[in-house]
Amino acid sequence: MNSAENDFRKRFREAVQSKAGELREGETGQRAKVELSVRAMEVAKMLSSRQISITVLCAVVRVSEALAIFAIGLACFFGYVYPDERFSLFYAAPLLFGSLLAVGLIQAADGYQLTAFRSYAAQLGRIFAAWTVVFAFFALAMFFAKLGDTYSRVWFAAWYAAGLAFFVVSRALVARLVRKWSDEGRLERRAIIVGGGQPAAELIQDLEAQANNDIRICGIFDDRSDDRSPPIVAGYPKLGTIAELVEFARLTSIDLLIVSIPLRAEERLLQLLKKLWILPIDIRLSAHCDKMRFRPRSYSYIGKVPLLDMFSKPIADWDAISKRIFDLVFACIAIVLLSPVMAGAALAVKMTSRGPILFKQKRYGFNNEVIDVLKFRSMYVDQEDLMARKAVTRDDPRVTPVGRFIRKSSIDELPQLFNVLRGELSLVGPRPHALGANTNEKLWDEVIDGYFARHKVKPGVTGWAQINGWRGECDTPDKIRGRIENDLYYIENWSLGLDLYILFMTPFRLFNTENAF
Repeated sequence: MNSAENDFRKRFREAVQSKAGELREGETGQRAKVELSVRAMEVAKMLSSRQISITVLCAVVRVSEALAIFAIGLACFFGYVYPDERFSLFYAAPLLFGSLLAVGLIQAADGYQLTAFRSYAAQLGRIFAAWTVVFAFFALAMFFAKLGDTYSRVWFAAWYAAGLAFFVVSRALVARLVRKWSDEGRLERRAIIVGGGQPAAELIQDLEAQANNDIRICGIFDDRSDDRSPPIVAGYPKLGTIAELVEFARLTSIDLLIVSIPLRAEERLLQLLKKLWILPIDIRLSAHCDKMRFRPRSYSYIGKVPLLDMFSKPIADWDAISKRIFDLVFACIAIVLLSPVMAGAALAVKMTSRGPILFKQKRYGFNNEVIDVLKFRSMYVDQEDLMARKAVTRDDPRVTPVGRFIRKSSIDELPQLFNVLRGELSLVGPRPHALGANTNEKLWDEVIDGYFARHKVKPGVTGWAQINGWRGECDTPDKIRGRIENDLYYIENWSLGLDLYILFMTPFRLFNTENAF
C-alpha cells in the first residue's frame, strides 16, 4: 500500500474540514450578499433544468430488459405449451437463468453504456450476439444433459424470436429518448473549472479530446484578476470569483467541480476547498499536468484524464431514490398512526388561543433553498417570531400553555410529515434551521465556518444530533458546534440502517425535555 497517496488525500480532507469547523472570533453583522454577473446569471438560467442520472438510467434499462425477457418467455409458454404441460421448475429455471444470462452478456459487451444507447444500429449487433449465445448455451446444455424431449422446441424458438423483436423495438425507443434528453442537456455531467490560466486551458483541451465524453464544461471561476487569469480560457468565459461560484452552484444543477490548480499549491488549494466543500457536488482535483504521480487506481478518470477525488455528493443516484422511497413509506405510516394525536393537537391549539392552527416558518432546505416548514402554532399569534431571531427560553411568555406541552413533546413538529410528502424534508437528516437563527446576535453561519455544509442533504424531521442530546436551545457557540458536528457525521456516514436506527431511537429521546422549551 502506498501510504503517500492516502496521506495526501486524507490530509487535505481533514485540513479542509477542521478549518471549516473552527469558531470565528470577532465577526459581526449580516452576510454580504453575493451578486452574480449578467453572464453568470444567463448561464445559470440555461442550467436550471434537473439532470437525469446516467447511473440510474442504465440500471433501469438493465432491470427492465431482464423483466421483459422473462415475461416474454412466460407469455410464450402460456400461449403455446400450456395447458398441455403445467408450469414447473423445468421451465422456470431456463426463464430465470436465460434472462439473467442475457443481461449479463449484454453488460459484458458494454450494451448498457450511454454510448450504446445512442448508437442504435451498433448496439443491436451486440444484443443479437448476446441473445444468440444464450440459446446456443441452452442447446448445448440440453444436448449433453439429454433433455431435448423435456422442452418444447417451438417454445424456445418463439421466445428467441419474440425476444429479438422486443430488443429491436425497445432499443429504438431508448435511443430516441436518449437523443432527446441529450439534446436537452439532461444526460450530461455539467462541470465547472475552478482556476484559470494555462493549467485550465490544458485541462479543457484534454477533456475535449476524450471520445464519447459526457462532460459539458459550463464555465470557469477564479479569484485572480484578468491579468493573471484571462477572461476567456480555451473558448470558455470566466464567470466570476469563488464566492460567486458558491452562489452560482446553488442556483443551477451542477454535477462536478474540477480544480485545475496544481497540487503543489497546497495553501491555495486549502483555501479554495474550504469554501467549496459545503456544496452538494462532486469535487475533483485535476492531476493531468502535475508532476506528483500516484498509482493509476488512486485516480478517477474522465477518459484518460486523471482526477483525485476529494469530496463526493452525498446520497446520490440509487441512494437518493431508496431514501425517497423510505421517506414516503414511513411518512405515510406515521401520518396514519399519529393522525389522532395530530387531530387532538389541532383542536387544542384552535380552542385555547386565537389564530391559525398551523405556523409556517422560512427555513433552510437542501442546498440552502428556502422552504416553508409546517408546525402546530405554539405561540400567541401576535408574538410569533417568523425569523426566529429570539430563541424560545424556559417559561417564555410568548408560548401558550398548549404550546408548552406540544413543544416539550415535539408534537408541534408532526405537520412536517407533510413537508416530507412534498419532498421538502426527509424523515431523517439535519434539522432545518430558521433563517434568523442566531447565538449572541450572530447568525449561525457567522459563528461556525462551514455551517452550510449541513445543507448538502435534505433536512429532516429528526436527526443524529437530536438523538444524541443536541435538541432544543443553542444559546452558546459550543452547542451549535456540537449540533453541526453531529449533522456532518450523519452526512458522511449515511445509510438506510442509520436512518432506521434514528427513527427507532427518536421516541425514546423525546423523554429528555431538559432543553425543550
